[in-house]
Amino acid sequence: MSQLPNRPNLDILKKQAKELLAACRRGDATALARFREALPAAMGKDDAAIGALGLRLHDAQSCLAREYGFPSWTEMSRFVAVRRSYGADRAGSIRNWAGLVYAGDISGSTNRASPAAAARMVEEQPDLVGGDAYLACAIGDAAGLRDMTIRDAGWVNRPGGPLNLPPLVAVTHSSLVRLPRFRDALHASARLLLEAGADPDQAAGSRWPPDSLARPSESFLLSALYGAAGQNHDPALTKLLLDAGANPNDGESLYHSLENPACTRLLLQAGARVTGSNALYRVLDLDSIEALRLLLAAPDANPNEPAGSEPTSDWGTPLLWSIRRRRSPAHIEALLAAGADPSVRTPDGVSGYRTALRFGLTDVAALLRQWDDGPLPDDERFIAACAASDEAMARDIKARRPDLPGSLSDRQLRLLPELAAQGCAQAVKVMVTLGWPIAVRGGDWDASALNHAVFRGDASLTRFLLDHGADWRERHGHGDNSRGTLAWASVNEPEPNGDWVGCAEALAAHGMPTGRPDPEGTGCVVFEDRKMRFSDEVTDFLLGASA
Repeated sequence: MSQLPNRPNLDILKKQAKELLAACRRGDATALARFREALPAAMGKDDAAIGALGLRLHDAQSCLAREYGFPSWTEMSRFVAVRRSYGADRAGSIRNWAGLVYAGDISGSTNRASPAAAARMVEEQPDLVGGDAYLACAIGDAAGLRDMTIRDAGWVNRPGGPLNLPPLVAVTHSSLVRLPRFRDALHASARLLLEAGADPDQAAGSRWPPDSLARPSESFLLSALYGAAGQNHDPALTKLLLDAGANPNDGESLYHSLENPACTRLLLQAGARVTGSNALYRVLDLDSIEALRLLLAAPDANPNEPAGSEPTSDWGTPLLWSIRRRRSPAHIEALLAAGADPSVRTPDGVSGYRTALRFGLTDVAALLRQWDDGPLPDDERFIAACAASDEAMARDIKARRPDLPGSLSDRQLRLLPELAAQGCAQAVKVMVTLGWPIAVRGGDWDASALNHAVFRGDASLTRFLLDHGADWRERHGHGDNSRGTLAWASVNEPEPNGDWVGCAEALAAHGMPTGRPDPEGTGCVVFEDRKMRFSDEVTDFLLGASA
């Protein structure tokens, strides 16, 4: 593993990544070997196969980060920022380090936790916690906690430290529990605190913006159990808290535990209530058949539970929501076996059978066919053909009904952005080719198909939509346009393997301004109306395109 310098410079590291990529594109054997040894996508491939991958800057950055012992460029970047501030501003650097340990709802930012970066700081600065018992909670220093408890028994229920956290919350929300090196120590620390009298239901107000560290939420509380089961998905820590009497119905833990069914099972065994938690809808977002079956088996589970707030409220029941999320026949069968009403209809009266066809789910539709009344009209047959990417069938219907798709209802037309949001690119292309209004908005965040394509990093669909009349200025429900979508998605990478540089190239080729460098050196791109932050490689393209 390569060693970073004592004062690493992110600009130099960015330059090294660009040089590595350039060498790879020249066919340099050493550069190709580095990718083969460090980048998962290139491992085991010969030079020709690596060259054919079409590697980009984010691949070179990932390779460089892995050579330095980090799982990602983001982890290394955040480590570098905290490492450079250490010593010059110890109090500030401690707060910044806490921002690596804890997710934004605890630390007061919009960032995810960066456990690998936080752990590297502990390795390089063993005096980091400096005798602070609350920082000792973050790393699982049980000896430090024991000493503090001997000196002051009441501290185990008193918030404190740089993030003003109750000790048990500081332990269970620490992302370092995800790393084997810290896991046992953090488990032991939680056990020590509970044995010393810590309230298992300790909680802290959320600091997620617009709330903040200075003014945490008074109504949205983050429990210690939520840290264990919902944030870190740690079954052992979850069981420890539940055995100590933690309330499984804290309003968050069950909903967020679904990414690890082992935690979900523990919560249900402890009496977590499914009804009212919105967990049945959330589990269909995550596509976990195991977690779905666990929820449906709970004594209070209602497979026909009415939806709550938007966007689920527009769909009514878990069965219809599962169709909207394009889940498998196995999901539908599990819901039906648990008592879901197969004859349920959307608020505008569409059966589950027709809804499945609208989303291109012919296998699911076959399960629900008997609960539909009558043959499909031409408009529904046209929609079904488009959703199934059957352009020939759709054209045959359109030949008889030239008013289609123009005569479709607003809800029917919103299927274009809905399918774009689900990644059904071929269906979207058929729809647009046959005349679907391209700027119609829909999906969870009321966005056009172009915004959804950019969000997913689908450069091919982005180019197609722009070539067929989409406009980069199309708005979405968060009050911005596809340039804003590009900024957020390129930084946060909501989809694996998204090509946001390709999206930027397509948007710029169709009139999106590329901006200019921020003279203040922030790394942002300045436009006439504001400055914006993009990923490094999107920034490089935008500024290069404007040169």
